Amino acid sequence: MDETRKHNSALTKNAKSLRRNMTKEERHLWYDFLRTYPVRFLRQKVIDQYIADFYCHSARLVIELDGSQHYEEKGLMRDKIRTEKIERRGLTVIRIPNNEVNYNFYGVCEYIDLAVKSALNIPIE
Repeated sequence: MDETRKHNSALTKNAKSLRRNMTKEERHLWYDFLRTYPVRFLRQKVIDQYIADFYCHSARLVIELDGSQHYEEKGLMRDKIRTEKIERRGLTVIRIPNNEVNYNFYGVCEYIDLAVKSALNIPIE
């Protein structure tokens, strides 16, 4: 694959399937916040050999929702490598545990809003 390409087209089919079969937490964040957020987000965006849960081009921001498997030793190492590779593209990756989406949804939305506003140099009220 040409390393200058922004995404791996072979993953496109898988990304479409993931959009149709989002996790409960992804659905909640998408339908109850990101879908109508004033700055555009995409779901299941292919970036290199990865599929990001949510991506905001204008803020250069990737949001990853993490289930329990991400906190096991193997998952932590995979996520570290993935985050480093994505950040080499000049993107910021924020990781949010699923339980935060379930139990602190308002706080998660505030956190994302602040990250977007900070990236876009929008004054924070």
